[in-house]
Order: sequence, then structure tokens, then C-alpha cells
Amino acid sequence: MSFRKLKKAPTVKEIISQMPLSKGCTAIKKARDQEIIGALAGTSDRFVLIIGPCSAHDEDAVCDYITRLAKIGEQVKDKLVLVPRIYTNKPRTTGVGYKGMAHQPDPQKEPNIVEGLRAIRRMHIRALSETGLSAADEMLYPENYPYLEDLLSYVTIGARSVENQAHRLTVSGLDVPIGAKNPTSGDLEVMFNAIGAAQAGHVFLYNGWEVSTSGNPYAHAVLRGAVNHYGQNIPNYHYEDLVLCAEKYHKRGLVNPAIIVDTNHSNSNKKFKEQPRIALEIMESRKQSPLLRRIVRGFMIESFIEEGTQKANENVYGKSITDPCLGWNDTERLIKELAEKA
Repeated sequence: MSFRKLKKAPTVKEIISQMPLSKGCTAIKKARDQEIIGALAGTSDRFVLIIGPCSAHDEDAVCDYITRLAKIGEQVKDKLVLVPRIYTNKPRTTGVGYKGMAHQPDPQKEPNIVEGLRAIRRMHIRALSETGLSAADEMLYPENYPYLEDLLSYVTIGARSVENQAHRLTVSGLDVPIGAKNPTSGDLEVMFNAIGAAQAGHVFLYNGWEVSTSGNPYAHAVLRGAVNHYGQNIPNYHYEDLVLCAEKYHKRGLVNPAIIVDTNHSNSNKKFKEQPRIALEIMESRKQSPLLRRIVRGFMIESFIEEGTQKANENVYGKSITDPCLGWNDTERLIKELAEKA
């Protein structure tokens, strides 16, 4: 066989017993869940920003960034709910390259998934305990979710996973909001199929158990742009795109309709400095349409301390080693502008 057994993975129970979440942090996280749910369901007028580095590769820099985010969050808390991105799994288009801290806790060393599971839980606990902000992460491997289940307030299904049955069924059992991205093809029907599946109840096998779920009413759409068959990026954040998405939403009859717009990826043609322009255009679109004001509930923004990207061996503190990100100064300015317009 081609498989070689390297190490026995620690169980969820073992990891959590080694790194338990305090009662205080558990209470903070539950309150944060309700804040985010309220903003996405429209029972609150606050706007959601899921914001942070493309991938979380350096615990110290990530916690530094989130500390800054928490400070500005206090200034805009009447208008915005800030949800830090702590993305510990990185999907790769070609399958090769840095796959996130869960795979490679030190990006300059060999993969070590057993240590990676400890590293991602340690980082999430530190961020929550130091800042009071529970985070978002991407579900790349459904079976890994229980290692962070008590910490996450938001979960994303990425563009390459949104058609996967295991992802759709797993998130139907989550108690926190999940955002389903449109696939890289841009096919909105695929995204809405995923949302419908997530909002329904199911019976299936999960981590060695036959389980049943009641459905997740807070599953919603994330528009991230598309790539056509010529390899060209096609944005889907313009006024007409948002109206079309909203109309399709209502035809489906899904509950709690909400759209989050990813301002990077194919929407920005991976030109990270376009993100503020895109976000402000969408805020203007919301102003022009009562429908869009109701249904466009937030943004995903890629941002870190230093702007741009670097190779892993360059060791620039607070700079992405995957997709390029906005720097902190531009991020702070954008957050304040969005609070004024929300």
C-alpha cells in the first residue's frame, strides 16, 4: 500500500483535556454567537466583518492583529460585529504548497499534523482569552471540526468544498452560522443547493457514529467571484449581481436569507488593495436598494499587519505567506469608513 502510518492522532477528548476552555471564555463565546446570529438574521442592524489574514501561520502575529482588531472593535461596536479570521486550514488549487497550521505548525519545517492539532487549538484559545473575540475558521476537513467546536463562532465552506456531501451534512449539525461560498465556476445554484442541504436535517456517519442533525437555519451565501474557462476572474459583487443573488434566494424559500461578500479572491482579481473600493461600492449599492440593505449583511476581508505577501522563509512579522492582504493602516481606515456607512 502507498499509505504509511506515521503517528496516531490524539482524540478530541485528549486534546480538549490538555487544553480546556475556561468557563469565562465559554460564556464570552456563546454571547458572541448570538451577536453574530442576530446580525446575520437581521434582528440586529449591525454589519458583520469577517476579517483577518488569508491563513494564520504565526500565533504571535495573529494574536497581535486580533488585539488591534478588538481595540477598534470597541469604537465601532454599535455598527459592526468584527469576527477575526483564524484560518488554520488552507485549500490549495493544485493540492501542493502550505496547507495551513493544522498541517504545518512551523511553515519552515516538515508537516506535523499531530502537533498542528494542538497548535491550532492553543492559538484559538489564546486569541479568545486575550481579546474576547471568538473567531471564524474554514472547514476544510469536516472530521477535524470537533477539535475547535467550542471555540468557533463562524465557519466557512470554501469554493472547492461547497459541492462536497460531507461538508454539507456536517454543517447541518452546527449551532453557529456557516457561510457557503459560490464555487470557483460562479454557479449560484451550487451554492444554494449547499445552503438548502445545510438548513435541512440529515442522518449520516460522522467520526465513527451514526448521527442525526436538525439543520442549521443560519447557513447563508458568500459571494467570492468566479473564474471562467479562459482563467479570467469574473466578479459578482456589483449591484446587478447582488440583486440577482437576492432574487434567487427568495425563489428558493430559504430561511434567514443573508449574503456575505468576499472582497478579495476573484472579486478583486487577487488585487488586495481593491478591497476597500469594492466594499465601499457595495455599501453604496445597499443605500440604493432596500432589498440589498436587508440581505447584504457583511464582508469577508483579507487583512494582516503588513500588506502584501511573502515567502515563508522571509520571516516578515505579520505578513501573509499565502494570498496578499491589506495592511493594518488601510484596514483601520476601512473599518471606520464602513462603520460610518453601516
